[in-house]
Amino acid sequence: MSSYFLSRALFMQQLSRFRVRVRLLCVVGAPWLLSGCVTFSPDGGMSVVANVAGHELRKDVVAIRTPQEAEQASDAVRSFLRRPLTADTAVQIALLNNRGLQAAYNELGIAEANRVQASLPPNPTVSVGRLSGPAEIEIEKRIVANILSLATLPARAEIATQRFSQAQLRAAEDTLRLAADTRRTYYRAVAQRQLAAFLAQAQSAAETATQLARRLGETGAMNKLDQARDQVFYAELTAQLATARQRATSERERLTRLLGLWGADANLKLPSTLAALPRRPLALPDIEVEAIRRRVDLQIARIEVDLMARSYGLGQATRFINLLEVAGVSKTKKERETGERVRDDGFELEFQIPIFDLGEVRVRQAEHSYMQAVNRLTEKAVNVRSEARDAFRAYRSTYDIAAHYRREIIPLRKIISDETLLRYNAMMIDVFALLAEARQRINSNVAAIEAQRDFWLASVDLATAVTGGGVAGGGGATTAVAAGGEPAGH
Repeated sequence: MSSYFLSRALFMQQLSRFRVRVRLLCVVGAPWLLSGCVTFSPDGGMSVVANVAGHELRKDVVAIRTPQEAEQASDAVRSFLRRPLTADTAVQIALLNNRGLQAAYNELGIAEANRVQASLPPNPTVSVGRLSGPAEIEIEKRIVANILSLATLPARAEIATQRFSQAQLRAAEDTLRLAADTRRTYYRAVAQRQLAAFLAQAQSAAETATQLARRLGETGAMNKLDQARDQVFYAELTAQLATARQRATSERERLTRLLGLWGADANLKLPSTLAALPRRPLALPDIEVEAIRRRVDLQIARIEVDLMARSYGLGQATRFINLLEVAGVSKTKKERETGERVRDDGFELEFQIPIFDLGEVRVRQAEHSYMQAVNRLTEKAVNVRSEARDAFRAYRSTYDIAAHYRREIIPLRKIISDETLLRYNAMMIDVFALLAEARQRINSNVAAIEAQRDFWLASVDLATAVTGGGVAGGGGATTAVAAGGEPAGH
């Protein structure tokens, strides 16, 4: 019996020494763990977004988080709205006033909070239990710390930092996407306004001609067939004008939504015509290289590959351990008869024995997830090069087409129109020839406006192909139907 108590005494002595060492390790290691903790950045992670917006868009961005910042943004928006909008001012208003973009910046704040949380050591768990029996009362206090979480803290913190970098680039991508959508909608809205104004002029001239034809018909100077031709020409122009005005209103409303405007601020001042074509188109011989270097979505994919590699290494390190905890246990007993308190100290160690799952499943999952990220990055790089080439070809093609209308087709149409009117006044041709030429002139002018619009849309698509911010938007607006029932430009 004495040997039992001697063995127990030796065990408790060793246990006491172990407990002291554990406490000493916690005291010494705590500053090291806390030194690895990160804090919130002063700008909430907006530095990357601001750099991308400043370099690629030459615009300012702000994450509105206080009433003062909201008021400053509103004042800036109102100052922009006092003047007729340009594409650049429309983009700046959207970046300051679009609430969907602000929600994307809130996602960035959430990602930063997750990064800070991942850098913190796990909190110890304290539990207190009370057991009452016929002879004594036992109170057990337990402090539990997850050793595995402590061991993998640096790796997990690094992964969280990379995730935060991804979130910053996604916020930058959302910024670029909003800017591109705003520019496209702006060009469509101005083009539809210009088209509606042109058709209104054509309809006014056709109305005057129709009234003259009616008076000539009453005097017998114009037959019924020619009167009907003139009247149907005016009726078709009236329908076309109504369609153009409806589309202009819809594009204006779409632009208003992107700018985040409502109430009195929604009274936009749009220019009457699109901006003139540049004197020379851009020459981008290294557009593929620039796209690979600057595309934001490619940078996000590269980080994803790196994250998968780090996660794969972490999975290898912990493949045989699912749970490992050390628990400091303190028990206080109070005997009912004597009321004396007796305290026992000790520790418990718990871990999972890998009998059935040897970690192979997690390792295989990590390997395939990593290769999946690599293959997607490779595919995206191939697609980016193709998108850049296609966007540049479309840009040059639309520039050449719009310039051809401006230099060749429209001047020739004016000459034909003037000569046809002279021959009609000299009674050398009938009204049918005059109306046919008028239809063709309207078709050419409508096609010229749409070609100019398509060039500016292609310029936006070219920018997004190089920097990111969404797939190319294409021509977008529906081609207007010219008088006579044929699509404009055909």
